[in-house]
Amino acid sequence: MSYITDRKRANRWGSAKSGTQHFWRMKVQSVALLVLIPLFLIAVAPAIGKDYAGVTDHLSRPFPAIIAVLTLTVSFLHFADGFQTLIEDYVHGLWEKVLIIGMTCLCWGASVVAIFAIARLAL
Repeated sequence: MSYITDRKRANRWGSAKSGTQHFWRMKVQSVALLVLIPLFLIAVAPAIGKDYAGVTDHLSRPFPAIIAVLTLTVSFLHFADGFQTLIEDYVHGLWEKVLIIGMTCLCWGASVVAIFAIARLAL
């Protein structure tokens, strides 16, 4: 039986220093996606099944294009933050850093490609 308190057991482990910021960023992204996903479905769904000219005509209006860009960008950032949490919990050592950096770069790259594709269709 151990008489060591939880605080004493955690001594010298240090703090994560960014846990609260990460938590709030995930919550803000979740609320933003609660608003953006229905708007995305309303704004972009009419373009489903149209040919290229119909899609470019639909996305040339500002509202569908802005909603699409915001939804995809927030979704990729939310995925990157969630994946980071998953990796921090289950992977340790060098692979933790490699996977976090790789997934962050992949998500930012996918976000930039999505923005470029929507801008290309909209302009």
